[in-house]
Amino acid sequence: MRAAYDCDVLVIGGGIVGLSTAYAITRAAPGTRVTVLEKEPGPARHQTGRNSGVIHSGIYYRPGSLKARYAVRGAAEMVKFCAEYGIPHAVTGKLIVATDRSELPRLHALVQRGRENGIPVRELGPSQIMEYEPEVRGLAAIHVGTTGICDFVAVARQLARGSGAEIRYGTRVVRVDRRPERGVAVLTASGDIVRGRVLVNCAGLYSDEIARLTGDDPDVRIVPFRGEYYELARPELVRGLVYPVPDPAFPFLGVHLTRGIDGGVHIGPNAVPALAREGYGWGTVRWRELGATLTWPGSWRIARRHWRYGAGEMRRSLSKGAFAEAVRRLVPGVSEGDLVPAAAGVRAQAVLRDGTLVDDFLIREGERTVHVLNAPSPAATASLPIGREVARRALQVL
Repeated sequence: MRAAYDCDVLVIGGGIVGLSTAYAITRAAPGTRVTVLEKEPGPARHQTGRNSGVIHSGIYYRPGSLKARYAVRGAAEMVKFCAEYGIPHAVTGKLIVATDRSELPRLHALVQRGRENGIPVRELGPSQIMEYEPEVRGLAAIHVGTTGICDFVAVARQLARGSGAEIRYGTRVVRVDRRPERGVAVLTASGDIVRGRVLVNCAGLYSDEIARLTGDDPDVRIVPFRGEYYELARPELVRGLVYPVPDPAFPFLGVHLTRGIDGGVHIGPNAVPALAREGYGWGTVRWRELGATLTWPGSWRIARRHWRYGAGEMRRSLSKGAFAEAVRRLVPGVSEGDLVPAAAGVRAQAVLRDGTLVDDFLIREGERTVHVLNAPSPAATASLPIGREVARRALQVL
């Protein structure tokens, strides 16, 4: 029967999670034939290549959650991986700054959460904040020493090279035929058929659609949220990474400032509904995808529950002045003229039918399938342990 298959494991999606999964499979089970199908002409063209480039420490995440375990472990592994392969990276540490008294209890809760997750945290007063960041103002802050930055696109390319997998770029999946006794056959847009014994779905923004193509109903929908960024025209205002205290009701971290590997400082992102799964601007509308979002009951429940928060995010999207106002809470010296538009990203946020924003990694299995249905930040940071977990599940099915 082996000859009837083009590969043993067929991975859909050439972002960092899909490539890490291929990498992990070939290391755990040498000789396993892996094929990766990616619709773009190269790797990491969407979520992996359109984020802040931060190696997250894991301080935000509930102790015991997959996010917490994978981020703490993944951060250390990512630094080691980058060092081994000469990928640009740095362990910079970061500040999380409270600028209003109402944020102080949440900041103290983060200190406790960090300690529970085994993360070194230093509490700072106003004068100590300025020792790290002379232009930043706040009532209190914490310094997280294990946070860093790296080039995640370069990481993805190295995973692709090191996996030994066959990677087919420019290959979009249009149909999946799954039969328990015959494995999985995939039809591509070019008319090719690729057969595998097991299918691993790492399709990111389209992961729910791929799951439905296999016949599995995940009962979640990907609702795309666009994150808009600016570049700081005066990067000397910021030395490293500066974050606000996040609202625990949302899986978004708020507008922050990040000095990247290239020396530039990115500001953002906000979080606004995208009008397409790859809707990197308001002018990109895909009516079928927008219709799928609008007909999902969870989308309307999110809107009703969080309309005040959403209105603020929309205001920052439509008004550069409002965006600058949010930045000035952390760095008062930033003016509207200091903000230079930069490339946006889109987050693949899984939403349940009742409107719950899925806040952890979500991996589900079907007959001869493994679906990664929610892999938000810190997925890039945690990609190496996530890849091993997905690989373990796929190899169990073989």
